[in-house]
Amino acid sequence: MQLHIRGALVTALALAAGLAGAQTGAPMPAGDAAHGQMLYESRCVACHSVDEDRVGPHHRGVVGRRAGSVPGFEYSDALANANFRWSAALINRWLTDPEQLVPGQKMGYRLDEAKDRADVIAYLATLK
Repeated sequence: MQLHIRGALVTALALAAGLAGAQTGAPMPAGDAAHGQMLYESRCVACHSVDEDRVGPHHRGVVGRRAGSVPGFEYSDALANANFRWSAALINRWLTDPEQLVPGQKMGYRLDEAKDRADVIAYLATLK
């Protein structure tokens, strides 16, 4: 029992430190939503849609939504149990390396260029 509690505490502290790091990293470049839409349509739609769940959940309203919370979508346990809301900074970290942000998640894709990530995030922010 004591090991289980200690493990949960270590996990919670690691997640909190990771989320705090999202606030202290280098500033993101300004995003171009029009270019972000083009990138989204060429790189993301194989698995995602704006309004329909596919391999990944739909993205309308993702900015500000609690992670792992689209009703009816089958998330990994790791993402379903994540306790944060998607901000621009966290989406940037996710697109940089999803596994580093949420170990055990299922997405195996990254956007390597900071400007591309900023553009896609700017587009996602328009999807209210």
